[in-house]
Amino acid sequence: MITIYKKKEDIPPNMEYIELNDVFFNQNTVVKLEDQAKKIVKQIDETELIGKYQILSKFSGTILDVDRLSTGCKTVLNVMYFPEKVFCLKECGDNALEVLYGLEQGAVYSDYAMIPFRMGSVRACSEGLISVMEEYEDLKEWWESEK
Repeated sequence: MITIYKKKEDIPPNMEYIELNDVFFNQNTVVKLEDQAKKIVKQIDETELIGKYQILSKFSGTILDVDRLSTGCKTVLNVMYFPEKVFCLKECGDNALEVLYGLEQGAVYSDYAMIPFRMGSVRACSEGLISVMEEYEDLKEWWESEK
């Protein structure tokens, strides 16, 4: 289950925080793409990863560079391949959030609520306390408290 931080000061000092998901993906994650990434790319961007560095456009069938993936898709792949880092959640759309909230591990940060209606269990961290949340309403209430 993923871990969510709503305050930057709650991120443990031994965990690197990544704000720019697009840049991080292009510099680090792209070289790690494999079969599991194909499933994520198809699910979020409705396109096909046809090589380590290429996707097939869903609109025209044109072959594009993998850097054309949405930032939300790149964020999910970053979290999946680098679970020891904390990634900014703010550029994810609902399609990426649904996949992200279903990951088995990883960590994200946002100072405001970004929750898909269909979510799995998550760990919510605030002021050194960790709570496991399984319901949209509970997580939304947690995010909106202690501002």
